[in-house]
Amino acid sequence: MNASRPSLAELISFATVAAHKSFRQAADELRMSPSTLSHTIRTLETRLGVRLLHRTTRSVAITEVGQALLSRVQPLVRDLDTALGDVDNYRSKPSGTLRINSSLIGARVLLQLAVPKFLARYPEMHLDLVTEGRLVDIVAEGFDAGIRLAESVPKDMVAVAFGGSDRFVAVAAPAYLKKRGAPKAPLDLLRHSCIRYRMRNGRIYHWEFERRGQAVDVDVRGPMTLDEDRLMLDAAIEGVGIAFVPQRAASDAIASRKLSVVLDDWCPRFAGLCLYYSGHRQVPAGLRAFVDVLKEAAPQR
Repeated sequence: MNASRPSLAELISFATVAAHKSFRQAADELRMSPSTLSHTIRTLETRLGVRLLHRTTRSVAITEVGQALLSRVQPLVRDLDTALGDVDNYRSKPSGTLRINSSLIGARVLLQLAVPKFLARYPEMHLDLVTEGRLVDIVAEGFDAGIRLAESVPKDMVAVAFGGSDRFVAVAAPAYLKKRGAPKAPLDLLRHSCIRYRMRNGRIYHWEFERRGQAVDVDVRGPMTLDEDRLMLDAAIEGVGIAFVPQRAASDAIASRKLSVVLDDWCPRFAGLCLYYSGHRQVPAGLRAFVDVLKEAAPQR
């Protein structure tokens, strides 16, 4: 073997750094220290005699020759991960812990669609489903997969859609609507008591509506601000005001007539939930098995 030929470990390290554009995040995924990873990349560049990455204390950018190498290396790394996963599946049934970070709504849908079948089929698996309500870097924080709305899934992740489309709806208790009347257009909300939503970054969410290509954002006002859908629904049911929540979360209250939908024609549907995971590392056998079960329950169209 040519002594100057890069090792497979060096090429995988390069592909991972290039994918994340961060030595720290790549090191977390590869389970090595950033200094060791940096040394590995320098060794690779020395072997090849070219600069693959431009790096400063704050950023990492891929060079033109690095991009050319990456376009050839990435498919090989994916094929290798798939091959190793197949071998793992032949060797034994999946076992161990599968960690998934999710919203509460996403977890409920997973429980309905896939979790019971998955645990029955693979009794040696343990599912750790964390619903802490914040968006996290699943690789850096040790999760095998995450759940987000399709539009929020990072571009470098593999996404599996499930649960169908959804939409946000404005809902209020019948008693509130009898007393205050129902808004006819989004800007009418400025004359109503609304239950505002504080996002995880601390910002207050502006309610977003659309009808026949016309988009309207409303910075609503009201007596209460909350940061969890279930609490917003409870407040709306108690007559505090109008809430704006995912229809899936409000479906039971709507069906039981505890809440009524207002501005229905201003609430369009959007692509729903996705399970997502890194496409730049070997997919654990347990996660591969869970994805298969999820696809059985929610086939792609």
